[in-house]
Amino acid sequence: MIPNTFDYVKASSVDEAVSALAAAGEDAKVLGGGQSLLPVLRLRLNAPSTIVDVSNIAEMRTITDEGSSLLIGAGVTTDEVANNALVKAHAPLLSMTADTVADRAIRHRGTFGGSCAHADPAGDLPTAAAALECEFIIAGPGGRRTVSAADFFVDFFTTAVGADEVLVAVRVPKADGWGAHYEKFNRTAQAWAIVGVAALVKVDGGVITDARVALTNMGATPIRATSVEAALKGQPATADAIKAAAVSAAEGTKPTSDVHADAEFRSHLARVLTGRAVAAAAGA
Repeated sequence: MIPNTFDYVKASSVDEAVSALAAAGEDAKVLGGGQSLLPVLRLRLNAPSTIVDVSNIAEMRTITDEGSSLLIGAGVTTDEVANNALVKAHAPLLSMTADTVADRAIRHRGTFGGSCAHADPAGDLPTAAAALECEFIIAGPGGRRTVSAADFFVDFFTTAVGADEVLVAVRVPKADGWGAHYEKFNRTAQAWAIVGVAALVKVDGGVITDARVALTNMGATPIRATSVEAALKGQPATADAIKAAAVSAAEGTKPTSDVHADAEFRSHLARVLTGRAVAAAAGA
């Protein structure tokens, strides 16, 4: 299907993109890698009056070491996130999660920021961002602001980014000293997570001293499995202790039922995949 007509603006800076969005009004859309937006346009599920292309803004295409964190531009591709040496060294959870997204063609075009801003409940990168407690830098007419991952994802396909704002970058705290793993169950043809689990585990002397667990596609947004996190702390890094903690993985979640899986099966998957992800992250 052919999209509806629209005006097109190719921005050369963040300020220019913000100005173009403000001038276009609420019906404008931002185009980065296009892997989420273009299918929506072709199906005419959305008909923006203006598309603001941010794909060539240099500021949004870099990965910078800030000392205690990495600053990843929203326009950095999923493939770059998966293979960047800094990300692999200091945020391996993000790197390994990126490597599970879709296929190579989409990873080479789709962007980290675009995936997070799209906020698909089945998206993998938003869950990794939640587990890593990332911060999102958003630019708008009033300047720039920083939003935590806990506040960034609002609802189905909804984030804290306003209609006249642009997601510029994501600040990723370094996870040095943490074991990491991303586990998901998916149809091979599509790679969308039916359920996914991002786990970060810190082990000292065979004991789990800290843990973060986030779930994909168990609700409208990425969900932290706080009951599992609490149950893991202070426990030995053994298969039995991890399995016992993972039993509560589905608590507080709201999985949907669809053609791929019903809510009960998703809850089962959350428990099983949490056990696997945490065990892999802990080296158990």
